[in-house]
Amino acid sequence: METSRWTAAPPQAASPRRRGAVLERAILDAALEQLSTVGWNGLTMEGVAAGAQTGKAAVYRRWSSKEELVADALQAGLPRLEEAPDLGSVRDDLLALCRQARDAMFSRPGFALRSVIHECDPTQVERFHGVIFDGVVEPTTKLIGDIVRRGIERGEVRADAANEYVLDAIPAMMMYRNKISGSEWSDQDLERMIDQFMLPLLRSRGA
Repeated sequence: METSRWTAAPPQAASPRRRGAVLERAILDAALEQLSTVGWNGLTMEGVAAGAQTGKAAVYRRWSSKEELVADALQAGLPRLEEAPDLGSVRDDLLALCRQARDAMFSRPGFALRSVIHECDPTQVERFHGVIFDGVVEPTTKLIGDIVRRGIERGEVRADAANEYVLDAIPAMMMYRNKISGSEWSDQDLERMIDQFMLPLLRSRGA
């Protein structure tokens, strides 16, 4: 029996076509990946589409600009700090919370957020104000407030310490040092901030 000179190529499995929420999740993940590697200035809708293995049109159908896309990607990807540590002392609780915040800052969404803060002009940053405040600043200050109020109840902390200036101190310090000097906040750095800055700020006057 004569053997055919032509051999059919083995059939290849077609990659499943993603739709709806699955495709949107892939696009948002690709946007975070772009932000954390090439930064805000290097991010393009074309690059996000390539990272998500989809067409540019699929991205533009959902987001008309990279500002809208990045805002949604950050909102979906930022780690949630939902419960204050309760280890029995203000020092231990603040230190544990600062470690969680530090780890969030250096996660992939954290790198993405910092690229936005560092590279965007003031008008662009204003577009992300709600994402930054609602997703990072407000949850952190709320949990610090929970820790400080527990400390007041235990008598570790002066009664008037749960005010907005005290509660803003840790997020402000961590963001300032990271932006100005590139501090990565080692455990030792966090301990020094708590021991040399926060605890003296929280103690009763004359204690």
